Formats: sequence, structure tokens, C-alpha cells
Amino acid sequence: MPASSDSSSGSASAPVTICVIGSGYVGLVAAVCFAEMGHRVLCVDNNEAKVAQLQRGEAPIYEEHLPEMLARHLNHGVTFTTDLAAAIRPAEAVFIAVGTPQGSSGAADLSYVEAVVSQIAQAMNGYKVLVEKSTVPVYTNEWITRCMHRHGVASDQFDIVSNPEFLREGTAIGDFLHPDRIVVGANNDRSADLLRRIYAPLTTGGYYHQPNALPGPCSADQPAKLVVTSAQSAEIIKHASNAFLALKISFINAVSNLAEAVDANIEDIALGMGLDARIGPRFLRAGLGYGGSCFPKDVAAFSWVAEQQGIDFHLLDEVRKINDRQLDLFFDKIRSALWTLRGKKIAAFGLAFKSDTDDTRDSPAIALIRRLLDAGVHVAATDPAAIEAAQRVLPASGALTYTDDPYAAAEDADAVVILTEWCQFATLDLNRLNRALKFPIVIDGRNLYSPDVMRDHGFTYVSVGRPAVYASTQGRPRKTPL
Repeated sequence: MPASSDSSSGSASAPVTICVIGSGYVGLVAAVCFAEMGHRVLCVDNNEAKVAQLQRGEAPIYEEHLPEMLARHLNHGVTFTTDLAAAIRPAEAVFIAVGTPQGSSGAADLSYVEAVVSQIAQAMNGYKVLVEKSTVPVYTNEWITRCMHRHGVASDQFDIVSNPEFLREGTAIGDFLHPDRIVVGANNDRSADLLRRIYAPLTTGGYYHQPNALPGPCSADQPAKLVVTSAQSAEIIKHASNAFLALKISFINAVSNLAEAVDANIEDIALGMGLDARIGPRFLRAGLGYGGSCFPKDVAAFSWVAEQQGIDFHLLDEVRKINDRQLDLFFDKIRSALWTLRGKKIAAFGLAFKSDTDDTRDSPAIALIRRLLDAGVHVAATDPAAIEAAQRVLPASGALTYTDDPYAAAEDADAVVILTEWCQFATLDLNRLNRALKFPIVIDGRNLYSPDVMRDHGFTYVSVGRPAVYASTQGRPRKTPL
């Protein structure tokens, strides 16, 4: 099926009964947003404790708009259950949103997908469209088809569609309801038409007419765009998109190292580059590199897919090497600023891999804190949302303490390191922070502050891709005797 784009599918269609399998980040956001769009949604998970939590209306993840939207639609538009067969039988579309973790070879582990497809096959009671919502490698649609056939399901009883998600943690609800594009990979018109029905509230603009519609860039006059491709193309679009964004991050970080070496300013360079409409400003922020549950896994999986097809895609290997090297360089900045590390106290501002989320998976902040602890540093860590998640992977100890108060974390510390770009860290009272620290040293991995402002407030300030500034401490009372 050749690619096509349409922003309208005629008049709004009747609501669709949808089963979403998996209540992780993607599945939960999709389930709640489908309900917000007017569909009937049954969300299934085999984690009984999580399902019970959702049935009580408690959101298990930190995500803007999710708690209120869950409360609005719970037991009306969306219900949660552990009974997969009961959820599948009334559904026209079954969205598969289970985990696809990275395996030892870099390939995505599709065992959860296969297990779910086997269960779907046993519960089939008529034609259904199975939708890949999890991030999967190209030709997964073919393997799902084979799995269904192996379980005795005839070809005319199902179709497979790829409908990749492009959600950013922290803004996932807005991204779902106001998407840059909706990609539907379908190999026949029957299945594509069902996905058009599902997304009709967005593509016709009908959703944006509603009085409680979440505001955003899409509107009734400028509705969401839906792109129909083959299933294989859609599967590649997801991996290629994430790999390209990771490439932009690694590229600007590589440029930042050059800028630092010649006393240039990476912020000025990124501004000058981003004003070029062909490049754009997004993902041109130098820092600690990418992390989270998507970019590291998807870059590795895309590289593995290319290798399996005999394609030389060594560019992706360099993207990963630059990203890993960025953390090494930042650790060296800390060591250089403090001379020696053993026995020092450092306040770590940030635990999540990015702001506006409590997700610490593959977080550069967690990796950096581990290295500091291994070097004999006492770390006082703070984060507006991710402390509980961080404690599950880095329990508090004699060398590691947690607090939700950044000034308390900074008390008598030898330095502050900024590891996550929370707005709360960008708007601190700098005079108060200076007084709390033993020495006024800030090493900023997210470039939240202007070097001139930090120098004027009496700080030694080291950032990424910009010249360091050193403030005199003459006249500042010592907190400890020499």
C-alpha cells in the first residue's frame, strides 16, 4: 500500500471498542486518551497490584494531565482488568503495548509480544485488527501473523497494523491528542479504515470542538494528520525517528566539545544552527546525553535490524559512542573542579533522565551518581518527582541521602552538580544556594544558567560547551576552618 496522508475522514464515526494490552507508559496513555476521544477502552495488565491501583483511580506514573483524565473516564470510557480474554472478545481493535526490552545482542526482546499474541489467538471470537503499539523491529507484523496461524487462526479473521507512538515523557498526553502525525502501517484498506475511525476525532477536528478538549497546537481548523503506509514502513518510521533524534543530541554534544576547546559558546552555536528551518532548534541542547526507556534501546535495536539485513549503519554506533563519552567528560569536569573526590560531599540536582517525569530508566543522572559513589563521594540527591523511583535502584545509604529540598541537599556540600533540567532547578535563589554550600561551585550538565549570572552571584560555574567562569571567594566567610 503506497503512503498517503489525509487530515479528514469525513464525518465522525461511531465509538470503537478497543482493547489495550499493557498499562505501562504507552499503554496507559493510549487507553486514557482513546477514552478521552470518545471510545470504549478495556485496558489489560497481568500485574494485579497495578490494576487495583488503576481501578482506584491512582496514576502509577508521573505525567501531566494523566490523573485528572483518568478520574474523568474511569469506569465510563476506560476500565482496567487482568482478564485478557474478556477484554479481547468485545474489541474491534487490540492494541499491543507490552514491553520490548533490549536483549544482550542489542535486538529488541519480543518474547512479551509473542506471549500476548498467543493469548489473543486463543481468545479470538471474530475478525479483529491487532495493532502494534510497542516499538518493534521491521517485519514484526509478519511474525505476529505467523504466530496467529500457528495457533490456528485463519487469515480472514485478523489483520496486523503498525501504529507507532511518538510520545515524550512529561508531555505524553498532549503529544497523543495533539500529534505531529499519526502513522498507520496497514497492508489492506479494511484494517486502515478501522484505524481511521479510531483517530477520526483528531483527524476531523471533532475532538477539538469539545469544551473540555486539552488545548494544544491542533485545532478544529488544523486537525491532526494521519499518514497511511505499509506495515513495514511504519515499523521503520518509529525506529528511524528516534535514531535521528538521538543523532541530533549526539551531534550537538560533539560540537559542544569542540566549542569548549576553542572558548566558543555552544548555546550561541545551537541558536545559529536552529534558526535554519532545515535543521530546527529542537534536540540541539548540549548536556549529559540522552537516556530514558526509548532512545538507548531503539538506537541499539535499529542498528541490529540494519546489521541483520546486511546494511552498514555504523553511524548509529558512533551516536552511541558519543553519548557514552559525554558522561565520561562530565565526570572529568567534576573531578577537575574539585581536584580530588574521595571524602567530598556533592549535591546532585536531578535523578530522572529528563524533566517532567519520574522515569529513571537509563538516566544519565543515576549513572553519574553511581560513579561518584564509587569514587568515594557522599551524595545528597534531590529531584521534584523521581526520588521514589531512584531509591528502587539506588537505595539510601551512609554515602547516599535523598531530600526533596535542594537547599538542604546543598548544605555544606563541596559542589552542586545539575543533572536534570527541571525548571525548579533553573529558578533557585542563587544567594541562598551560595550560602548553603561549603564552596560556591556549580557544575551544570544541563546549561540551566548564564555563566555571567553565576559569576555575578559568586559562583565558580562549569557547564557544557561554554567557557567556565571563576568567581573570587575573597570576603566570603568560611564554613569550616582550614
